[in-house]
Amino acid sequence: MTASAEQGLIPGGEQLELKGIARLYGEPLLKLPQDLYIPPDALEVFLEAFEGPLDLLLYLIRRQNFNILDIPMAELTRQYLAYVEEIRSHHLELAAEYLLMAAMLIDIKSRMLLPVQKREGESEPEDPRAELARRLLEYESIKQGAQHLDQLPQLGREFFVSQVFLDQDVVERRPEVNAADLRAAWADIVRRAKLIQHHKITREELSVREIMTVVLRQLQQRRFAEFQDLFDPLKGLPHAVVTFVALLELTKESLVELTQAECYAPIYVRLSFTPS
Repeated sequence: MTASAEQGLIPGGEQLELKGIARLYGEPLLKLPQDLYIPPDALEVFLEAFEGPLDLLLYLIRRQNFNILDIPMAELTRQYLAYVEEIRSHHLELAAEYLLMAAMLIDIKSRMLLPVQKREGESEPEDPRAELARRLLEYESIKQGAQHLDQLPQLGREFFVSQVFLDQDVVERRPEVNAADLRAAWADIVRRAKLIQHHKITREELSVREIMTVVLRQLQQRRFAEFQDLFDPLKGLPHAVVTFVALLELTKESLVELTQAECYAPIYVRLSFTPS
């Protein structure tokens, strides 16, 4: 910020709009107060977040391209202890497991400084770093597997898309009346007609067309009529036969329809057209 900017003036005497670093009670603040105190831990930036001691060790090894089977324990222990000392000063509760690994590193480093003593029956002494290298390789393998799982799509793994089929044009379909249904209904009509018989010999002329007209007139007065209600048992079997033939003719000419609410349900007769 220049002196002219701090004064808010330019050589022509015109007022320059002030743009301060902050506002205090609505007024622009042009510079920080002399007695402003900022705590040292007011802002902390963590560039790396580790999930445990093995994660930290693996990070230090891979960052410096160390051979995991030939780890320089002195340098690795020095860097590891520096990180542990840093987290102890800020987060003491998180340092316990890191301190346990630090003790293990110091133990490995001290055993590497001691002279190697061969045991009887052993060709070569065991490397003190072998157990640590095995644990690091297993941890790295598991970590890579977890990263691979995270890259997989979540759809189909953790949740599924529900699909519901909605039929917008729902049309009720009733079972079709076949020949077997008509035969069974006709047999029931004949059986009931035979139960009521008159031993009176008469000659009666029956017209199929006339009964067709009678059936149509009956159906105009109601929406549905049960098949057996269109037969009058009191009129005998001949009248029932002619009525049955009339219904077949009406169905053939598409003047009436035979329907069922469900399979093996009673047969109903209705007009195929809407009366005006």
